[in-house]
Amino acid sequence: MEILWVLVALVMLGFVLLPFLRRRRGAIEQVPPGHPDAADPANYGFVPQEDLDVRMPGPDQDLLDVLDLVQRTQDYRAAAQLLAGTETGGELRWQRVQAFAGAAALELRHRPGGVHEVPGGQWLRVWRAEQPEDPGGAAVHAEFLVQQAWRTATPGTDEFRIIMEEAREMCGQAALLAPGDPVPYIVELSVARGLSYSQPEFEELWLKILDRAPVHMGAHLAALHYWCEKWHGSRKLAMAFAEAAAARAPQGSLLAALPLFAVFEHLPEVNLVSSFYQSEVVTKAEHGALHAVHSAPSDDPVVAHVRHLLIFFLVRSERWAEAMNQLIGVDGHVGALPWTLSKDPAAEFAVYRALAVAGYEANGGSPATLPH
Repeated sequence: MEILWVLVALVMLGFVLLPFLRRRRGAIEQVPPGHPDAADPANYGFVPQEDLDVRMPGPDQDLLDVLDLVQRTQDYRAAAQLLAGTETGGELRWQRVQAFAGAAALELRHRPGGVHEVPGGQWLRVWRAEQPEDPGGAAVHAEFLVQQAWRTATPGTDEFRIIMEEAREMCGQAALLAPGDPVPYIVELSVARGLSYSQPEFEELWLKILDRAPVHMGAHLAALHYWCEKWHGSRKLAMAFAEAAAARAPQGSLLAALPLFAVFEHLPEVNLVSSFYQSEVVTKAEHGALHAVHSAPSDDPVVAHVRHLLIFFLVRSERWAEAMNQLIGVDGHVGALPWTLSKDPAAEFAVYRALAVAGYEANGGSPATLPH
């Protein structure tokens, strides 16, 4: 038992020292803080770990301003106005619906309410009561219920099913309020996964989305989960779905990056072996994602999601310079896969960032050689 605790202590010490790394003779080594050879992410203007924003994958200042206002005043009207002015069918509307729903869910989790306390997320309840015909409020409510089910209940239990059934009903209401908006159907994709829709039922729902937004990356990412081995599909079905989407992706679409997400969803149990990350399947998926990021409009709100996953794969593939290029595009925000799977997304991101900096400098890179 004493040996076990020593090993645990050594692992934890390694994580503390990860920002102070240097690659020498083909292997990254730890050096003490302040050592001349230490690789310091701060030299590149990267945001300190304690200041990383875990709410979103990339910047959306309008959303942040409105979120701060709504949570400070508990007045929903700014949120309703922002969604009303956000393009229906676009990626940004879907991300903002998720953000508002997530904010309400987290408020409720931290402030469940009591005899003398107003429960968190009360602004969403008021929004629905005062503007029941507002499609934005209905979509946020549906997504809120979905997040509540996944956060607070165990899949397969009566509690989980009851919340998901309520979410499905709310998706239907939201769809009636905005017939051309794909967001209510995208929310229902998560319901379909939770309630185990049959494949024909799922495909019927998917066709409704394709009719409204055939190249919606957020919808494809949500659908991919259903086809994964851990849910209602298999590795083969998930890869087939991702590769078919990538093959029909128009120029400038991020769908070419979808196979990388499929690979991530099916990582082998022992995935620290470098040979896997340098295999043909990973390399091909990385190239597709890099091409997608390069071709997509710089203001595409899903670019940040792809960049974050690329950082994970490029670091593990020891493609240091390419990882650094992706870091430039997203540093400061860590609300995306794979970091959000960790209990401390900022710390997880900081580990990979430190490794990228160390590998980059060990191969002759420096702040002066990194393009901005």
